[in-house]
Amino acid sequence: MRSKTDICGIGAVTAYGWGRESLWAGLASGVPCAQFTDGFGETPDLPGWVAHIAEGGKARDGSLHARALLAAAREAIEDAGSRGWTPGRRVGVISGGVREDLRTWDRLTGMGEQLMYRREFIGMMPSTPIATLMSEFGFHGPSMATSAMCATGSAAVLTAKMWLDADMADDVVVVTTDLSATRPMVRNFVHCGVAITDVPPLEACRPFQEGTRGFTFSEAAVAVVLTQKKTDAYATLRGGAMTHEAHNAMALDPDSTTAIEAVTGALENAAAAPSDVRYLNAHGTGTKHCHRTESQILEAVFPGDTEIYSIKPLTGHSQSGSALTEIATICLAAERDLVPAPKPVADGHPRLMDGPSRPEGGLTVKTSIGMGGYVAAVVLDTA
Repeated sequence: MRSKTDICGIGAVTAYGWGRESLWAGLASGVPCAQFTDGFGETPDLPGWVAHIAEGGKARDGSLHARALLAAAREAIEDAGSRGWTPGRRVGVISGGVREDLRTWDRLTGMGEQLMYRREFIGMMPSTPIATLMSEFGFHGPSMATSAMCATGSAAVLTAKMWLDADMADDVVVVTTDLSATRPMVRNFVHCGVAITDVPPLEACRPFQEGTRGFTFSEAAVAVVLTQKKTDAYATLRGGAMTHEAHNAMALDPDSTTAIEAVTGALENAAAAPSDVRYLNAHGTGTKHCHRTESQILEAVFPGDTEIYSIKPLTGHSQSGSALTEIATICLAAERDLVPAPKPVADGHPRLMDGPSRPEGGLTVKTSIGMGGYVAAVVLDTA
């Protein structure tokens, strides 16, 4: 019989600020974190809506990307310690991302034949901040980087659970980082028809509501600590599953069978019934394809009292940082006795949550959908 896998520590650096308390205060306020930012409009001289991580962290950690990653991980480790966690002999680390330290890479490619300082060059390698973290805390368990596009956070915590169940590690720190909201990156996502910069977030991103256009681009670094030891945990990761649609590099399959199988597989893996699930925390990007697929999941799998919501109207879409941001939010929501569902601004799905509310008993299923066909679902018990 598998041991129980708990989430006992959380750290976050988001466009709401540095630290999980900033994330929670922003979510609880119901105000989106994006700003009307110079240079992100249709042309470089026009502003547009985007959510950046502000400067901060320890200068010695290197680039903003590395500073955010390490700050989130340290906060999660400190938080876990305050909840009774003691690191085992084999603490593993999983780092998730898609575009590692994009700003520093852009600077390197712009230097031509000029050489970058060695410290800065080595610092932008994805292995460097993880090596720093492992060395700082004396962690000697397995370590790896992973990516499943926007489903990276869910894939990473499921991998961590597999390590724990297989006795490959005693504890695992998972951190996902995405600071890729540069003008070229955002502009190309706008060109693809999914990112929106010309109107405020609550006008652009309306998951499961009429008039939705897409998402506001954002950034995040979020970390959690998973363990099978007894602690004052936020939540239990009951199980999960992943599938791949094998359909298209960008568009979701109109036939949602494979996406539905990820959710039914997650429930089976977690030994849970659909009727046990109170909330579906959706990927919910506000794109029409995502709306269609996740609405079909809700209606095909869950009974009528399961409600759906997405926090992306508030947090924006931080790509590979999004899933773990949402998992952390589920944990904080249970502790703070508030599900921070955004208030709908238009007519929507009849099972869409009608704004913030006190959580009711039952499991939460978190769905994540990554560009290219990645689909993941995790089952969380916050009781």
